[in-house]
Amino acid sequence: MPYTAEHKERTRAKIVESARKLFNRHGFEQVSIETIMSEAGLTRGGFYNHFESKDELYAAAVASFATCNPFRKDIASAPTSDPRDMAHRLVNLYLSDEVLEDIENHCPLYALPGDVARAGLSPQRAYTDLIRNLTRIYAHALKGFSDGEQRAQAIVALCVGGMVLARTTDDPVLRASLRTAARQQALTLLGAN
Repeated sequence: MPYTAEHKERTRAKIVESARKLFNRHGFEQVSIETIMSEAGLTRGGFYNHFESKDELYAAAVASFATCNPFRKDIASAPTSDPRDMAHRLVNLYLSDEVLEDIENHCPLYALPGDVARAGLSPQRAYTDLIRNLTRIYAHALKGFSDGEQRAQAIVALCVGGMVLARTTDDPVLRASLRTAARQQALTLLGAN
């Protein structure tokens, strides 16, 4: 008896989730299809029922962050109709200790930039979409500013860059200082005090 479309979609989602966590933890090149499928509780043969290549899975894993990420859950737990308030909360959450330490759920923008830069077009497009989506959130909060789009891009660069640098240092004081500096500048660009 063939599997239902719902079963196939659940299986695909399980593969994507396993891949996203493994890519965040180990990087794209260090993770094999076998490892991903084993983590998902499946066999390698089943992989090709859902994806044509590891690159296609990588793109799906990067794209999945937009729908499964912890930011959405945390922001959704205390919704607001004020775009600037939401952007302010997102900056604080993005640069938080909790997010820095939650390796499996890291945003691909700071978890995987080197991998994505070396990947094929499909993962790069998914990464680009994430950048644009995050920028759009901040730009919406900055509608009243003539340079709102530029400010939004700078906020994304500060948040992502702050986290990339914080992840690379073993000095906890520097790690905190980098994120504090990025946070303060991002909030200044948002027009927050």
